[in-house]
Amino acid sequence: MTVSYETVRRWCVKFGQTYANGLRRRRPRPGDKWHLDEVFVKIRGVQNYLWRAVDQDGNVLDNLVQNRRDKASARRFFRRLLKRTGTVPRVIVTDKLAFYGAAYREVMPSVEHRSHKGLNNRAENSHQPTRQRERAMKGFRSMGAVQRFLSAFTGNSPHFRPGP
Repeated sequence: MTVSYETVRRWCVKFGQTYANGLRRRRPRPGDKWHLDEVFVKIRGVQNYLWRAVDQDGNVLDNLVQNRRDKASARRFFRRLLKRTGTVPRVIVTDKLAFYGAAYREVMPSVEHRSHKGLNNRAENSHQPTRQRERAMKGFRSMGAVQRFLSAFTGNSPHFRPGP
């Protein structure tokens, strides 16, 4: 029996998110140290921002694609992250962008905030699989498609790529 690439793609679209949701429900509680970062993603030639939060073990906590990179966007991402995880971290680590500090003081003022260029490498490394997929697909077509892909991909990817 021969299975085409199109058949595999349809299976991924149909079952990928359901499988990722099941894995997400069974994953352990996130760590208490979160690394937050954003990266530029081009969608149909327009620059957008992919926000990502990773805990100290490298598990992706949440992704969000937005068209702005400012205090309001950071605040929205923080609130969504707290709602999805159901926990408050002990420490958040970000790069040196000023809007992170302004947003975190509003949303979670009791959390320690570390802002340094070299401390945030864990979040920077978590963008690599997304970049590989973006190159293979020759870019993304819409913000919704990116969000759907990332919500399924980040849940399934660690399951099929065990660490060293």
